[in-house]
Amino acid sequence: MSQTYFSCAYPGSMGGCPFTNKACIKINHDQSITYGTCSVTSPYGDTIICPNRLYGNNYEILARVGRDAFGYGIPFLMYNQFIEARAIHQECIVALGKNSGREIQVGRSLSMDWVLAYIFEATLIEYVGIEVQSIDITGNYRDAWHAYKNFTPSSNKDLLPSSQHGLNWANVHKRLIPQIIRKSLVYSRSRLVNKGLYFILPEIVYRKFEDILGSDIPLTDAISHDTITVYTYKLGELVPHGCQRDLIQVRMLRFNLEEFSGRFVSGPNLPSGDDLDQAIKRVLGVD
Repeated sequence: MSQTYFSCAYPGSMGGCPFTNKACIKINHDQSITYGTCSVTSPYGDTIICPNRLYGNNYEILARVGRDAFGYGIPFLMYNQFIEARAIHQECIVALGKNSGREIQVGRSLSMDWVLAYIFEATLIEYVGIEVQSIDITGNYRDAWHAYKNFTPSSNKDLLPSSQHGLNWANVHKRLIPQIIRKSLVYSRSRLVNKGLYFILPEIVYRKFEDILGSDIPLTDAISHDTITVYTYKLGELVPHGCQRDLIQVRMLRFNLEEFSGRFVSGPNLPSGDDLDQAIKRVLGVD
């Protein structure tokens, strides 16, 4: 039976997210029910479906980027901390995003998830961009959610319905990869960006990127304005009810933006013209 993990806000709670200390964002269409669903099972393993699930331990994944980009020992601050203590910090890294100040908007439609700004003596010296992605679901887990919500010790667990969710893998090539390329290009053109874009996502989702781009993208140790640095994560071992599973970093990859975008357009796994011919013939039922 497919399962969901109601780990943000258990059924009947007030809907608080323990990873952001804000309201849970997994709600129904009329905002009358908070589902609190952070992750689900899939044929590929347990999969994070809410980006906020990646922000545990006081946004440690962002602080890790700050250390890689700007060095160790520099205070890492959320926006409210920066405003409250800006007079005493001659040097600091400030996170700007939806849960810290605001997301940076560029033009009419481009919204940057996170910007880490390196400040020295009240001057913006440089910054890096961070994109954080999980994966959307298809179908729904509504019936399973209500069944678990109303479950009692005397209930028959064999009557619990399977969750009907699937995972929207099509979004990887329709939305996620084009979005990363587009935003990386914008960052690479800034005079204040020397470390490119950081991309944070579940390991399972990045494997779907590799289905499209190939798993052999040449890596680089050099970091510059036009590099993409990928951090992948997975959930740790199962824990007792009421506890949080650890968030474990799996991989760190760094490669050139041009190589990444080129493989999306004409990568090793791009279907051939003959593949297209045969697919059309199969639909028509002709030779």
